[in-house]
Amino acid sequence: MPQPEGTPATGDALYFAGAAGELVDAAASASWYSEPGNPADVAVATLCRLRRAAAGVGGRPEAGDDAVRAVLETADPAALVWIASRLVSYADEMAFADLVPLPVPE
Repeated sequence: MPQPEGTPATGDALYFAGAAGELVDAAASASWYSEPGNPADVAVATLCRLRRAAAGVGGRPEAGDDAVRAVLETADPAALVWIASRLVSYADEMAFADLVPLPVPE
């Protein structure tokens, strides 16, 4: 977790790190197909903003990844599975699978 002093991103990183865990837990079982800004989307967007801010504080993208993992390590297991499935939905909706070469079955 970032220290209270540092870069302009430090305050954001601290805020998003504090908020993200509760938002992830609150998103469990929330539908993401019915309305924009639903609890699952808000949790994922908060994790993204945490990643950006913490990467700025740490001066490297891996610092953002570390901050997100630190939050997810504290999440309720059911909420973590729910958010992971939402992220797969996001990736699929953005055609991520079409961009990654896969081995062809024999």
